[in-house]
Amino acid sequence: MDTALDITIREADGMREFGAKLGALLLGGDLIVLDGPLGAGKTTLAQGIAEGMGVRGRVTSPTFTIARVHAALGAGPDLVHVDAYRIGALEEVDALDLDASADTSATVVEWGAGKVEALASDRLTVRIARPEGGGQGPDDIFEDCPRDVSVSASGPRSRSIVESLRAAVFEGDE
Repeated sequence: MDTALDITIREADGMREFGAKLGALLLGGDLIVLDGPLGAGKTTLAQGIAEGMGVRGRVTSPTFTIARVHAALGAGPDLVHVDAYRIGALEEVDALDLDASADTSATVVEWGAGKVEALASDRLTVRIARPEGGGQGPDDIFEDCPRDVSVSASGPRSRSIVESLRAAVFEGDE
């Protein structure tokens, strides 16, 4: 069984749609680590995940509040949306007490690579790559251009999510 899914997403609406398909698959206890440079589409993906989960509230980047809880509108899990950009040490992750709701909520962590893996050995990592340059300087960000997205799994639950996500993304393509 392949534990990775690699796709190209053409625009921001496609990233939200992909996120909605992923969000519809999530259960309490799931951890999703979002990795990618500034402007890659991590928050856009998190917005789609929230839509797919059917949670309350507008999802925005929680950079200054660090973490937000979006309550489920139905029977599904709550969404804990974290932005770990300003977190520099593992002790700061511990101080957020994310493990207190880890079993009952789905947790999505932007900028989480290398910081939150201890929360769950079975997790999804979503890496988003975007083009750079092409404008006035080397760090110019293309707002609505293709992103290469790689979803990898680290355990049986996350492998199951990847397989279900693969089926949802590519249904009707064969």
